[in-house]
Amino acid sequence: MSIPVVKEAVRTEGVKRTRHRPLSTRDWLLSIVAYIIAAVFLVPYLEMIVTAVSPTNQLGTSRLFPSRIDFSNFTSLWSLGLGTNLGVSLEVAIGATILVTAVALPAAYYTARKKFRGRMFFLVLVLITQMFQPTALLVGIYAEFSHLGLTDSVFGLVIVNSAFNLAFATWIMTAYISSIPVELEEAAFVDGTTRFGALRRITLPLALPGIVTAMIFTFIAAWNELVVALMLTTTPSHQPLTVALDGFIGGYQIDWGHLFATSVISTIPVIILFAFIEGRVVGGLTAGSLK
Repeated sequence: MSIPVVKEAVRTEGVKRTRHRPLSTRDWLLSIVAYIIAAVFLVPYLEMIVTAVSPTNQLGTSRLFPSRIDFSNFTSLWSLGLGTNLGVSLEVAIGATILVTAVALPAAYYTARKKFRGRMFFLVLVLITQMFQPTALLVGIYAEFSHLGLTDSVFGLVIVNSAFNLAFATWIMTAYISSIPVELEEAAFVDGTTRFGALRRITLPLALPGIVTAMIFTFIAAWNELVVALMLTTTPSHQPLTVALDGFIGGYQIDWGHLFATSVISTIPVIILFAFIEGRVVGGLTAGSLK
């Protein structure tokens, strides 16, 4: 059989395999249900955007969509100091993510690779610390940070958010690194690679999905934290976005326009984070598996 004939047979076979079978009634029903569920979750975000761009005199009316789009709720926020609050939130979330990753990764690697005495007790203790609610520790946290001079500071918020998320990040990374065969590192040792080299070239690329998961969890938790930030900060320029968002809710009146405009802005960094990291998660599934 000649080469052109073989190529034509392969192409024809590929076309046959790529043909999709017609959807059954069950598939149609599942698709419809999935779209309905997605719409239910997206409606609140749509309402948030519509309210943010609605004129003030049309808020609270029965109209589904405003007669005209008004971006004054967004433009006036910057004169209220929202840019500073947004910068504080980014500093706290990024700083806590970096600190948690730097501390949790070595702890997780050692726990996953070393079968030391009391290992399970240590892991259970790490998980138990995650069960404590921040609201139950407010008095102790404020007293400690007041003595250390860390109240009303960005560094203090980074420390407290790192402490809240360190246990869970360590647990996730330990579980993921434990699932990576140790024989891969041993093969690298035979080739003359040091433990740090094996960690950098083999273990870290394979454990990237677990590391990214821990980083996402830490970033979102620090980004959304309100209770401790509300207690530790008093200066408006040192408050994160969540505290500034809470400021639009008064005892007798709620500034719906600025409230929803700030909510829209607060979701943008999280969306960008997921868009940037999604490819890293997929790439980490196979990265480092080949020498």
